[in-house]
Amino acid sequence: MQRFVMRRAAALSSSLYRLLLACLCLSLCLDAAAARPADEDGYRLWLRYATLPAAQRAQVPAGRTASLAPDSPTVCAARAELQRGLDGLLGRPSGPADDNTVTDGGIVLARAADLPADAAVQPRLRVLGSEGYLVERTRLRGQEVTLVAANTDVGLLYGSFAWLRALQTGTALPQASSPALARRLLDHWDNLDRTVERGYAGESIWNWWELPGIVDPRYTDYARANASLGINGAVLNNVNAKAEVLGAPFIAKAAAVAAVLRPYGIRVYLSVRWSTPLELKQTRSADPLDPEVAAWWRSKADEIYRTIPDFGGFLVKANSEGQPGPQDYGRNHADGANMLARALAPHGGVVMWRAFVYNPASHPIKAVDKNSDRAAQAYDQFKPLDGKFDANVIVQVKNGPIDFQPREPVHPLFGAMPATPLMMEFQITKEYLGFATHLAYLGPLFQEALRFDTRAGGHAVTVAQALEGKQAGKVGGIAGVANIGSSRTWSGSDFDQANWYAFGRMAWDPTLDAGAVAREWAQQTWSQDVRVTAPVVDLMMRSREAVVDYMTPLGLHHMMGTGHHHGPAPWVDNLERPDWNPVYYHRAARDGIGFARGAVGSNALAQYAPEVARRFADPATTPPAFLLWFHHLPWTYRMPSGRSLWDELVAHYDRGVAEAAAMQAEWERVRPLVDARRGADVAQRLARQREEAQWWRDACLAYFQQVNGLPLPPGSRPPAHPLEDYRALAFPYAPGHG
Repeated sequence: MQRFVMRRAAALSSSLYRLLLACLCLSLCLDAAAARPADEDGYRLWLRYATLPAAQRAQVPAGRTASLAPDSPTVCAARAELQRGLDGLLGRPSGPADDNTVTDGGIVLARAADLPADAAVQPRLRVLGSEGYLVERTRLRGQEVTLVAANTDVGLLYGSFAWLRALQTGTALPQASSPALARRLLDHWDNLDRTVERGYAGESIWNWWELPGIVDPRYTDYARANASLGINGAVLNNVNAKAEVLGAPFIAKAAAVAAVLRPYGIRVYLSVRWSTPLELKQTRSADPLDPEVAAWWRSKADEIYRTIPDFGGFLVKANSEGQPGPQDYGRNHADGANMLARALAPHGGVVMWRAFVYNPASHPIKAVDKNSDRAAQAYDQFKPLDGKFDANVIVQVKNGPIDFQPREPVHPLFGAMPATPLMMEFQITKEYLGFATHLAYLGPLFQEALRFDTRAGGHAVTVAQALEGKQAGKVGGIAGVANIGSSRTWSGSDFDQANWYAFGRMAWDPTLDAGAVAREWAQQTWSQDVRVTAPVVDLMMRSREAVVDYMTPLGLHHMMGTGHHHGPAPWVDNLERPDWNPVYYHRAARDGIGFARGAVGSNALAQYAPEVARRFADPATTPPAFLLWFHHLPWTYRMPSGRSLWDELVAHYDRGVAEAAAMQAEWERVRPLVDARRGADVAQRLARQREEAQWWRDACLAYFQQVNGLPLPPGSRPPAHPLEDYRALAFPYAPGHG
């Protein structure tokens, strides 16, 4: 009996211990859950206005917001944004905005015209132009205030966003800023049926079926997000345009969107199909020199401006990828662009004429030969036309001479057309960088292109300076192919929002550092906790190079799957046109790999300034990142690392896979510090990125081994599957291409 009682007591003691342990674990889990941020779905982008830490809240002005500027839709938008932002950052209502009563510690919106003519800020405002702003702490009407000043209402809006950004990122005042370029646009490749070409974030945000009678409130949030970055234009529809977009019903729909965007300083533009009047059976041709055609476009422009008084103009893709254009009638691009420009000129509109042209009748590509080079065609057609375009024509040039590849050298047209305004075209949506599935921060890509020294005229002229008209005063602009859709996260994933953000910030100021921009975005989007921001910024800054390594290292390009551009397909050689095939670009054979673009090849190098051409002409002075873009070299070519070209190529593929794994592991360390919902979504995407990085590496190396017959370097794992397995993969329903 005594032993039974003792065993029973011991059992009860053990049960009590387990119960206490379970309670402790539950308590710790509850504490951890309470400490973890609440779930978010990404909709608020970088405009979350999360409550600031107590020390920072103490630095926020406690007074009311006052406006000395007369009310307008734009001023009201600025005041509403300040109130929304302060409410969130302070974690409590900041009090209603006053009319024009300046209070101690308050925020004051004022245009130059609203301030005394002898105010100390007037000289600084005069140099800021129509969109610039000044934010500083000063005395006004005897009170200590934070002054947001500008010359125009939209400048006040931009200044308000800039001040809210400064509060969240710890940026010191004063701040004075104005945009380097007058036109900073998003190009939506959105179709009228709401599909989005090269879009990976769902349907188009423009619900054409419901417009103009039903206007989605999301359009206002779209406008807020763009205004916070200084983006001031939106091309609403795909460059592969349909004639119907210029019919009265769709003009009315565009007008409804324009009405929402207008208070936020955003003008709408439309992509137009060259043959529209002919397709609508309202003219007998589309010849730009036909008076009937020119009259039709003048009448259409008048109709548009009656409906949308601040309409921005037309974006045109002509004589490219099967699109009609002036060359169909024996005319050139200047003939076509100028005809449209003259229709828009009385209204202040512009024509953005894309230089993305290849395989016209004058440049047939019949076979893979050393003198055939799609990369050279835009320069050949547009350089002779420099100075022949009307003043309101801007030639829009992709950042590289092929097509938004993970890495390309800068397009040779930058710096080569000083008498013509040029517009940079970046792709924010990641058609060739893993869609919205792979983390690839594009800030470094934008920076790489904008800072490239074209050596125009034998002098240092960066691409950014060429856009700003530093050569001949011909100021252009910058456009980004949008990655926005109906996805709740807007861009398909949380990290893809950063590319929209980076584009907008660097469009405003092309000299911004990509790392600094990444830090801004991370602080506003994820957390101000350095334990989050530091690793997040590190991930972002490593990500694009990792993608280049496991997809297209050492200057390889255009090796993606046919049509959908998803996944590796370096073996494709059976498409209708040679320059659609990956084998056309990498030219891998027993003797070596790479595209010869020097004097013994296509001589596309001659399109660059002599100093640039000389640097790229010699493999020894060509940066390794562009080596196989400009040179066809033997597999045994000795690299600066001491390895053979083949071993170096394998090392880059291996490094890319290792980086994808490292990014996944790093996120797992960050994940407990961010909200569970977004943390889990990023984790899923990084896991898939790691898998697809391995797929890219294995498939490409399996193919190149079949071509060169060489063994892999010691220690490098063989591909997981035979080449035939990779070639058999098909993706008929990949998003964004149909």
